[in-house]
This record gives sequence, structure tokens and C-alpha cells, in this order.
Amino acid sequence: MLTSFEKVIFIFIIIATFFAFALPVFYRYRIIRSGLPEKRFDKLLKRIKNALAKVFLQKCTLKNERLFTGFIHVFIFYGALTFDTMTINHILEGFFENFFIFGQSNFALFFSFIVDIFAVLVLVAVIFFIIKRYIIRPKAYATTLLDSGMIYFFLIMVTLSYLYFEIFALANHPQTESLAFLGSYFSNIIRNSGLNASLLSAHLKISWWLHILIVFSFIAYVPHSKYFHMLTSPFNLFFRSHKPLGELTPLNIEKAEVFGVEKASDFTWKDFLDAFTCMECGRCQDVCPAFASEKPLSPKTIIFNLKNHLRQEGKKLIKNKKDELEPLMKGIYSEGEIWTCTTCGACTHVCPVEIEHIPKIVGLRRSQVLMESKFPSELNTFFRNVEANSNPWGIGFASRADWAKELNIKLISEHPETEYLFWVGCAGSFDEKGKNITKAMVSIMNKAGIDFAILGTEEKCCGDSARRLGNEYLFQMLAGENIELFKKYKIKKIIVTCPHGYNTFKNEYSRILELLPNVSPEEREDLQKIEVIHHVQLINNLLKEGRLHLKPKKENLFTYHDSCYLGRHNGIIDEPREVLSRLSKKKIVELKNNREHSFCCGAGGGLMWTEESLGKRINHLRTDEVILSQAEVAATSCPFCLTMLQDGLKDKENKEMKVKDIAQLVAESLED
Repeated sequence: MLTSFEKVIFIFIIIATFFAFALPVFYRYRIIRSGLPEKRFDKLLKRIKNALAKVFLQKCTLKNERLFTGFIHVFIFYGALTFDTMTINHILEGFFENFFIFGQSNFALFFSFIVDIFAVLVLVAVIFFIIKRYIIRPKAYATTLLDSGMIYFFLIMVTLSYLYFEIFALANHPQTESLAFLGSYFSNIIRNSGLNASLLSAHLKISWWLHILIVFSFIAYVPHSKYFHMLTSPFNLFFRSHKPLGELTPLNIEKAEVFGVEKASDFTWKDFLDAFTCMECGRCQDVCPAFASEKPLSPKTIIFNLKNHLRQEGKKLIKNKKDELEPLMKGIYSEGEIWTCTTCGACTHVCPVEIEHIPKIVGLRRSQVLMESKFPSELNTFFRNVEANSNPWGIGFASRADWAKELNIKLISEHPETEYLFWVGCAGSFDEKGKNITKAMVSIMNKAGIDFAILGTEEKCCGDSARRLGNEYLFQMLAGENIELFKKYKIKKIIVTCPHGYNTFKNEYSRILELLPNVSPEEREDLQKIEVIHHVQLINNLLKEGRLHLKPKKENLFTYHDSCYLGRHNGIIDEPREVLSRLSKKKIVELKNNREHSFCCGAGGGLMWTEESLGKRINHLRTDEVILSQAEVAATSCPFCLTMLQDGLKDKENKEMKVKDIAQLVAESLED
């Protein structure tokens, strides 16, 4: 194919392309390595299986949020694998004339057909994305338009230049057996056009060089573009978190030099890998309740801005010049971004490459609260109330069990051998709506003969809101005190009515045990075995076991709002629907965003205690969905969600629809 002189030039081009690709890749690798250490090498076999399945079966993109777009992306992915194979063949063909990587086998014939199939599919896919990005122009695609254009240009030119080469390869060698239908069709036209052999040969060499130069130019461009995710995505999927979505990593306050994330150097290497893996698809932005309600936050730009910052400050990170780095809250991120996140987890859930957004935002909050004392002014009252009285309302802790007066409920101090600790929670103890849920649960448990007791005035806030608002010190103080109570009474099972408490006890208390010096290894093992049960789980099990008997089904039409921390974060999705199906003859009408794709009520991430002054109110957006369902009753399984939806209906002046917790609905339907 090539003359000796051309081969020398080609070898030089190969070496130059290698360094043009490898040097920026190595530079980004060094940036990633400069991040703080984090253990992500456990469960290696599981990690390998997960990464291979999600990459090669394209489970990462074939999600039900953008199913059609996912299929289009599959065309590009498998097209890339196909053309990568042909690039290897193309390189070797420069040194060995008429070389084909699969020889003269039947698979070689099949592969020639596949190449043309994917040539068509890649062109279709690129045209689709061009129309979507530059004509339809959704908000999710608003970043790096030039970079996207360059990628589309290269994809088109790589495909067309290969077809150009394929056509003249077959035209020069008509005896070659091939199922390349595009090449065969156009090569016949070329042969019938009367071009002489020298022109055919010239076109063959020109097409070969054109294709190789375009491919190598694309390779050199990749590390500088978002297409770099083709290289980093498998690693990001391999190093994905196996923790529950709602779990945060504890901060070792005694040993930490920096509390939270002040500068880029305070991020872990996995955070940096996340940044370089982002493909800027905007799925996270599409599902973000803060973005949907016109607030400054976009999960996509949180990662995008970090990536740009790493590119700019990479040399300082590599050389460990932390003092020369600018704080992230000075020009990289704004208060409007970090203080409007509800930590609902929708962003991470839909991300094709499983980028972890929440730890980065909470890390920034920790730095602002613990190091700068900068946070929304209304949180001064919240933090003070929790510190002084162990509840957000600041009501005297001595009145925590006032709701239980005249209900003849046992205190665990008087009944330590009880089977269940009923954790009432702050809302269940002090908020009127929450008290109604608590009393409904008491009636249900009494009816089922459940042996339970409460802590009464010994109970304290679980600390969920404090932690997600960045006050890790306050969270660990509360958690430590509650863990001492669990130790004292040898708690085995806990019933909770709040998904936030459920997530905190189930997923987060066990992580801070190693930071508590007064917990022995034996006690740590016992505490980690505590069974945490959400009240919807308990009710569903009691109904299945026949320990609860309900009145005949009513004709009510129910809809159900999935709490983020119950459904998406902890996978409790079917249980509430099973309970509701026992209460009504009519099928539950699902909201537009339901199950694991539920839309947040707006109270998560501690935002229950802040003023929603930016954009629209998140609970109004969710309430609109509830109203559109035309249900008679919207069922909830979280006291915060119940409050937010009731307030939303009140603001919308809708007096017909009712919002009730599942416990209330069941309690009202119990047989006398």
C-alpha cells in the first residue's frame, strides 16, 4: 500500500499521535491521582461485572428517562467499537497490502456487512444529535456547543472517509469478496464510470491517507473534549459507590485538617474522576427539582465547573500547591447553587456513568458551616434550636412526649425488654400533622398486638437535617447521644415514621461507630445489627400476616407520592402501593413522576428549615402533578412530604383533595 518513504512518514505520524493523545491523558491522570484517598477497591468481582455489563450492554444509557436517545447513543458506541477495529486494520494495511484483520473467514464477510450497517447508524445518530442540540436546543444541551460540533464533525468525517476508502478498495480489487453493501454498490458505479486504473489507484491512496489523518486528528482531540468520557466511563462505573444512595461519608472531626470542601484539593480522586467522566448529557439537570423550579443549581454545571477548574488549576494540584488554589466558593460555585439542593438523589440515579453529585454539594456546605460560618440566616435559629432542645422547633425537650399523655404508652426505661423501640421523631413529637401520624401508628400497633415502647424525653433529633445542611459536628453529637441510648437499652429493632430517620439509622449511624471512642468492638457489632423498619414496611407485613383486619374496601381514588429518601434512596417502592391496594377498590393513579423517578417535595436536604426565596416553590411543582392526577386522596409516607403537599394544596386553593399518611388511612380503615 505505502512506499518506504510513506511508511517512514506514517510511523512518525503514529508516534506524534500517540504523544498528542497520551500526554494530556497522563496529565489528567496525575490530576486525578492528586485527589484525597478514598477506598474503592472492595468487591472487585462485583465491580468488574457491573462495569462490563453497563459498558458493553450499554445499560448505562438504556435507561427509561431517555430511552430513544439511549438507543441512538448505542449506535455511536457500537459504531465506535466497529471503527476502532477497522482503524487497527487500516494502520496494519499501510504496512501489509490487502491486509484484513479477520482474513478470508466467514466472519470477515459478516464483519464487512456490520461495518456498513454501523456507518449508516452512526450518520443517523449524529444527524439526530445535531438536530437536537442546534435546532431543538434543550436546556440540558446548552454547554460546549463548539466541542460538540467538533465531535460531530469528526464522527461524520471518519465515517465518510472510511466509506470513501472502502469504495475504492473494492473498485481496485473487484475480485475481493465482501458483504459491504455500500462499498459494493458505489464501487460498481465507479468501475462503470470508466475511470482508468491509475486514477482508481490514486483515489485508493488518497482515501487511505485521508481516513487515517482524520482518525488520528480525532484521537489527538479526544483528551481535550467531552468525548474523553469514552475512556473514563468504564473506570467510573468500576469505581462506583456500593453504598446506599442516601449515605454520606462521615467526617473525622478530631483528625481532619479541613472540614468539608474548601478548595479543589479537598476533593477525593473519585470526585476528580467524576468531573472528567461527565459527558454533559444533562440528564441530571432534567430531573433536578431545584433546576426545574428556576433556581441557580444545575447538577450538571456543578460537575462541569469542577472539570474546568481542574483543567485550569491542574498543575497546582499535581505539585501540591494547595495554598495557591482559590476557594471554590469564590468564583466557581455560588451560594444559590449549594443551598438549593434537596439531596433528593435524582441526579445520581439517572446519570449514565453514576457521577456522585450530593457528596460534593454537602462537602461545600460543610466547609461553609464549619469553617466560614456562612449559611442562610434562618439556619441560625435551626442550629440553635437543635443544639439547645434537640429539635428544630426549639420546643422544650421536656415536652417531647406530651402527645402520648392519656394514651398509656410504655416508656422504654420502664419496659426495657420491649421488642420494638418506636422512634417518634421530631415531627412526630412536636408538629401537629406529625402527631396525627404518630397516634395513627400507635393505634395500628396496639391493634396488631405489637410490643413497643418509646424513649419519651430521652429521645433526640436523629440529625439528618443538620448533616445535610453541612453541620457534621452537630450531627455527630446527636448521633453519639442516640447511640448511647441504643447501647443502654440494648435496642434490637426500631420503628420509624420518617424516611429521613430511617435512612439515618439504617445507613449512617453504623458509619460513625468507628469514630466513637466509647463504643467497644462487641457493642459496635450489636449496634450494626439493629433492624430499622419504616412504618409502611411494618404495616404491609402486618396486613400480609393477617394481624390487621380492615373494613371493606372503599371507592376512594388514591395517588401516592414517593418520598425521595424512602423510594429512590432506599428502594421501598412497592410496599406502600401494596398497602393502598388493600384500602380501595380502584387502581392507584400514578403521578407523572413516580416510583424511583419521583419528584421531590422540596423539604429534603434540610431545606424544610430554609426560606425558598429563589425561583418557584418546589412543592408547588409537585402539587401540580398531584392535582393533575384527579385523585381524591394523595397518600404519603413522610411527615415532611405530607406538610409540603398540604401547604401546596392550600396555596393552590384546592380544598377538595386530601393529603394523608398511609398510617392515617390504615388506622381509619381498621375493623372495630
